[in-house]
Amino acid sequence: MTYSFEQFCADNRAAYDGTGKADLEQIRLNLERLLQENQPFVEEHCGPDADGGVVELYQDPEKGFLVYAHGYAEGRTSPPHDHGASWAIYGQAKRFTDMTEWNRLDDKSRDGYAEIESARKYRLDPGMAGKFGPHEIHQIHFEAGARFVRVTGADLFEEETLTYQPDTNGVVARTVGSAANAGENLTKRHIA
Repeated sequence: MTYSFEQFCADNRAAYDGTGKADLEQIRLNLERLLQENQPFVEEHCGPDADGGVVELYQDPEKGFLVYAHGYAEGRTSPPHDHGASWAIYGQAKRFTDMTEWNRLDDKSRDGYAEIESARKYRLDPGMAGKFGPHEIHQIHFEAGARFVRVTGADLFEEETLTYQPDTNGVVARTVGSAANAGENLTKRHIA
């Protein structure tokens, strides 16, 4: 039996404990299951005819998590960044995404200054998912045509995030505010 998107959302909702904390490993496993067991979903939302940019597929009215489909005609490498107080789980649907995790080395006492070092690198191939907790620094690189599904604990366009500049030890805080401010095309097409 196919793992439905509706069941995926219900399982993610159930992954929260009584204090409102999400079990990120369980949500990561749920996302891998969705990508591996529901090829019609993958083709509809991440296939060649799917919308490009960022498509918001679902926002949970109870827990607040969101599900996005991402598709890009061109490859991209992000700067090292975090998602502020939110978490994010990336699930690869098409092509690959290379992930780099970073550690922050300084004591965070100087505004605009951060020392970071690369800690771990790995590739997400189709059907694989990776997770990042609140304030965890990561960087993504994907090739042209890459598509992935991302589940986040909050609306990342509203969260204050940090972007790091390892060559200059700089760090910049920002709130994107909208997809357009992030250079993204955002479509809202809720399916559940």
